[in-house]
Amino acid sequence: MVHKITLIPGDGIGPEVSNAARRCVDATGVKIDWEIAEAGADIIKKYGTPLPDSTLDSIRKNKIALKGPLTTPIGTGFRSVNVAIRKELDLYACLRPTRSYKGVRSRYENIDLVIVRENTEDLYAGIEFEEGKPETKSLISEIEKLGKKKIKSDSGISIKPISISGSKRIVKFAFEYAVKHGRKKVTAISKANIMKFTDGLFFKAAQEVAKEYAGKIEYEERLIDNMCMQLVQKPELYDVLCLPNLYGDILSDLCAGLIGGLGIAPGANLGEGIAVFEAIHGSAPKYTGQNKVNPVAMILSAVLMLDYLGEKEAAKKLDNAVAKVIAAGKSVTYDLKPNRDDPTAASTSQMADAIISAL
Repeated sequence: MVHKITLIPGDGIGPEVSNAARRCVDATGVKIDWEIAEAGADIIKKYGTPLPDSTLDSIRKNKIALKGPLTTPIGTGFRSVNVAIRKELDLYACLRPTRSYKGVRSRYENIDLVIVRENTEDLYAGIEFEEGKPETKSLISEIEKLGKKKIKSDSGISIKPISISGSKRIVKFAFEYAVKHGRKKVTAISKANIMKFTDGLFFKAAQEVAKEYAGKIEYEERLIDNMCMQLVQKPELYDVLCLPNLYGDILSDLCAGLIGGLGIAPGANLGEGIAVFEAIHGSAPKYTGQNKVNPVAMILSAVLMLDYLGEKEAAKKLDNAVAKVIAAGKSVTYDLKPNRDDPTAASTSQMADAIISAL
């Protein structure tokens, strides 16, 4: 079977890590028909936008994409090209597994956590009102009437929508992931003691969904501030973590820190029958063209893609090859060396070569 997949190389270091991931996927023997599409800062002169319709059309047609890091140019009207892709395609679930790899420097060992982050609501929905604008003053006045609370007149306002339907579908995604991947527990996380009608609603929706999985998957709740402390003190107690958008973004970086950094942290954005896989680190423009950055996060994102495609043997094979190369410590990029100035550090392409050889 041949899989038709949209490949968005990205910009900055994107093309380098994307090419490394593509070569590793091809080396597994899985047959891929790659369709190249463009996005990011480097193409704005060509298309007049960092996100052409043709790129979105390609993803809609193929239903699956592997995307390199993207830069959002200042003054384009886009808050984030990445967020725009998620919104346009309703990629409501952000999946970010974090797992320890032997050979990566970290204060922790044996971390195995999965972040499931809601992708379309919360403060990231982008409903904001700028300080001093007439509409902002009008909104403040209306809120004061309805809420019976005083708001400073020089405030900017952000609105945080969290829905029952949006919350239920992300929690259901977390439980279904847990069932499918043999996980044992889902922890819902919010700040429901303070934001009772948004974060509290998230817990209410989660409780309803959890009833469907009683006896199969354990369910519990934590407040976000306490959860941060819990993860630093005793991460071994947790499994699948399900959160609204903003908390999920923050906690996924915290969990990446537990395993050694964003360089080994993969990501996936999934909707109904459509998915975009991407490393969660940025485009690091200062390293563009230097062939020195760590490609592992992008390669592990491709592992998630292979698993999603049902190519589970190839996914496991590639994941094991990555683990072997990192553990050996020889053909790894500078950030994975004990001394970052180690002259024997591998380039991006050399580390990809080593992973391919380990397959």
